[in-house]
Amino acid sequence: MNLFDAAHACLRADTIDAKLASTANAAAAFARGELEIPEDAPPPEPIRAPGRPSRPELVAPRDTAHRGLGSAEGRAAFIHAIAHIEFNAIDLAWDAVYRFRGMPAQYYADWVGVAADEARHFAMLRARLAELGHEYGDFPAHNGLWEMAEKTADSCTARMALVPRVLEARGLDVTPGMITRLRGLGDHATVAILETILAEEVAHVAAGSRWFAWGCAREGLDPMATFAGLLAGHAKGAIRGPYNRDARHAAGFGADEMILLETLGGDPR
Repeated sequence: MNLFDAAHACLRADTIDAKLASTANAAAAFARGELEIPEDAPPPEPIRAPGRPSRPELVAPRDTAHRGLGSAEGRAAFIHAIAHIEFNAIDLAWDAVYRFRGMPAQYYADWVGVAADEARHFAMLRARLAELGHEYGDFPAHNGLWEMAEKTADSCTARMALVPRVLEARGLDVTPGMITRLRGLGDHATVAILETILAEEVAHVAAGSRWFAWGCAREGLDPMATFAGLLAGHAKGAIRGPYNRDARHAAGFGADEMILLETLGGDPR
């Protein structure tokens, strides 16, 4: 089995345990040098949707659970929403490996590492849900992350711009406020998980920044103009302040990009 075969197997896994086990096994095999990256691999098969468990029910974003954090049920719904993002992020990372061929070896190493991180994040959140008497699937969720994967299926450069640098980067902005609220409620167990996720997501977004810049250079594109055009065309509604400027700077956002985000989504200096 080569890396593309392994990534495809992870994408097709359709239960929680199978997704986590296949991700752990593939990442370990890649680290041991057992999964080669064939230069003559055929084009990827079309993937309309990754393998998923039968639950949660996927609904429109407006129909997902919105409950206050002051109750155990509300915290469980909140944790479930974050767990759903992390579970989808496993598939997004493997899709970045599987779908885009002919990239440098470090590109694949980066996204295999992201897949392993996302699986670990999900496992921590799943365990926390169990402590609150719930499991993944108990609350409805939406399909927005994978919908963006479909929109960027034909361009690695667009994928790097719009998934890690828009959707995942949003977590850098909102997670500190969540941590503050949960700490005030005395939920230190969830705070510890979110602090781990926040620290590691900076590196994930930075990988998106790195490979977006690489793709622009390969294609002879101006990065600022390309990013602005992709935001206007596909993600303007996903951009809104306030922004975690320190985290975004560490993740590869330049001053001009932050001005662009402020123009589109508010939060001026």
